[in-house]
Amino acid sequence: MTSRTSQPRLHQHAPEIQEFGTVTQLPIALSHDARQYSSQRLNRVLADTQFLYALYKKYHWGMRGPTAYQLHLLFDKHAQEQLELVDALAERVQMLGGVAVGDPRHAAQITGVPRPPDGIEPVRSMLSGLLDAHETILADARDAAARTAELGDDGTQDLLVSQIVRTGETQVWFLAEHLVDTPAAGA
Repeated sequence: MTSRTSQPRLHQHAPEIQEFGTVTQLPIALSHDARQYSSQRLNRVLADTQFLYALYKKYHWGMRGPTAYQLHLLFDKHAQEQLELVDALAERVQMLGGVAVGDPRHAAQITGVPRPPDGIEPVRSMLSGLLDAHETILADARDAAARTAELGDDGTQDLLVSQIVRTGETQVWFLAEHLVDTPAAGA
């Protein structure tokens, strides 16, 4: 008979039950190779998207200048949309039988998005950094979507196009408009 207690069993450690980079067999009518490839590609997009989310929050907190309020709100909105994409990407990796990159330190090792300076940058540099990050993700997502479609992984291809690419393109549009020099009033 085991003793019952309300005391939590703290400091538990155990070996991993599934290694990162592996996939388990699930009855989803996709080959092991297709699921393995899709999981790898999704994890790279996931790491980049996690980094982009963090970049939006960094710039949201560090906003300066006459457009600070508007950009503060825009960056927070975009960050929330990126956070939703992080969840969708991670869940898709899990659906394929993979292990989603979840540790920020691990994501930092995988990401292709350049690290920004630790301090506050001028607003135009922040905007450019966000645009560069988006372009990295969009290029990878488009390539991954084409390849996963060839492998018959319609679910991954759909996620990459309908959520990652479409959200990214919309966010790029709004960011890029802040780098256009137009007169404030009549010509």
